[in-house]
Amino acid sequence: MNSFISRAGTGALVAVILVLGACSSAVQEAAPPHETFNIESKVMSETRVINVYLPPEYSAPREDAFPVLYMPDGGVHEDFPHIANTLDSKIRSGEMKPLILVGIENTERRRDMTGPTSVAKDRDVAPVVGGSADFRRFISTELIPEIHSRYRVTDESGIIGESAAGLFIVETFFLEPELFDTYIAISPSIWWNDEGLAKKAFDRLNQARDLDVDLYLTSANEADIAPQVSRLVEEIRRSGNSGVRLKYEPRPDLRHNTIYRSVAPAVMQWYYPGN
Repeated sequence: MNSFISRAGTGALVAVILVLGACSSAVQEAAPPHETFNIESKVMSETRVINVYLPPEYSAPREDAFPVLYMPDGGVHEDFPHIANTLDSKIRSGEMKPLILVGIENTERRRDMTGPTSVAKDRDVAPVVGGSADFRRFISTELIPEIHSRYRVTDESGIIGESAAGLFIVETFFLEPELFDTYIAISPSIWWNDEGLAKKAFDRLNQARDLDVDLYLTSANEADIAPQVSRLVEEIRRSGNSGVRLKYEPRPDLRHNTIYRSVAPAVMQWYYPGN
């Protein structure tokens, strides 16, 4: 695990865990059968590795199409194995409907997951930060079209991630809400840029009246994340935007390094229930 040091708004020094790799366990599990391919990204000027889990039904004789769930931290030595194994188990048992999982392996995680910041201490966490706009453009203009050309997919899509990835997901929800139908942000690092996303949430949602999205938010027993997520939820609710179907489940019984593995199975089943 890697620590990500920031200063809270009060000036107190706090440590926030932004995990590179498997977030919830020291033991790396094996991923289920999956496909891997590379994209030579013009947007990112680098090679991006993509891991794709296909449900058992994908190989059936009929030509069904499937929804897609995208995930940052999607390398085989990151969070892809435990999310893919959870999906595989629940799809096979009928608890979830079949869907495709697309894992995006990291290159420079803190660069890709963070937006611009005016807080000097934020800029000390990595050599490069604030690259989320390019990462999002890579997903929207290169990755999603590639997935649509390679696989039988429907127009239904979602994105799931934790911590820094959760921050990226919340930022994407506000800046390009039409990119996905479902946004699942687990313990998102909303403190970034002095809670800039939360502070602008009301105004952004008050002006966006054509939304039709699901947003899931949760946090663990985290003094440097839970209060910020709670404030973000208050602003979303205050906006009264009926196009945002918000589900908020604080989990003070969990820790930052356990919440992803603990809540992801139930959350994914909630949004993609079996028949």
